[in-house]
Amino acid sequence: MLHTRKAVAAAIGLVAALSLTACNGDDNNASGSTQPSPTASADKAGGTSGADQADQSAGTGTGGSGQGADTGTGGADQGTGGSDQSADTGTGTGDNSDGKVGICRTDELEVAAADNTTDKTEGVVTVSFKNSGGSTCRISGFAGVDLKTSLGDTFSVDRNGEQALPQILKEGETAAFNITFPVNNSGGSGVQPTDIVVTPPNETKHVTLKWPAGTLPVTDGEDSGKLEISPVGKVSDSPAG
Repeated sequence: MLHTRKAVAAAIGLVAALSLTACNGDDNNASGSTQPSPTASADKAGGTSGADQADQSAGTGTGGSGQGADTGTGGADQGTGGSDQSADTGTGTGDNSDGKVGICRTDELEVAAADNTTDKTEGVVTVSFKNSGGSTCRISGFAGVDLKTSLGDTFSVDRNGEQALPQILKEGETAAFNITFPVNNSGGSGVQPTDIVVTPPNETKHVTLKWPAGTLPVTDGEDSGKLEISPVGKVSDSPAG
């Protein structure tokens, strides 16, 4: 009988121990369920940080758009300024396909030579270019001049030191230059020029004219003039001037 009671008591103690263990397990589970899961916390933290970053990105994007708009406007302003400068340059030069004045061509010029000597030591032969081409043309610089002599020699005439200025010739207007030369006062026969070969400025086609004046000395004396040409200038008493 005593043995039976001990066995019953041992059985009751075992059941109680099992019940206590179960209760402790349930309490632990309940306690664990009230704590936020690590994953949820990470998601919440990450979500807040991602939203902040999105706000920052949106702010950055807005700033970038503003900068892009400002830059674009500045570029447009600069482009407008460049267009204005180009327009001013075009207007200032007047160099366009409709209004550009071409050079005076040899075939459009009436070329003549005349003796205008008035001095006893220095002679002057004037060569003129009359615009007969039917339209306005431009002439500027020095003509090319060669003299041919009765002995068959040909020599070029040097330019003087005067500055050449551009000239505009309307239909009927004339430009001219002078050939200055020493007058032959030596008492000898001297050198007789026979022809003047004239090439207008900026042209390659020449015209041959008869020499209208007297002889040249064989050698230049101390008191004689120099053989040289002046730049082409507009004649003030041209018919259209």
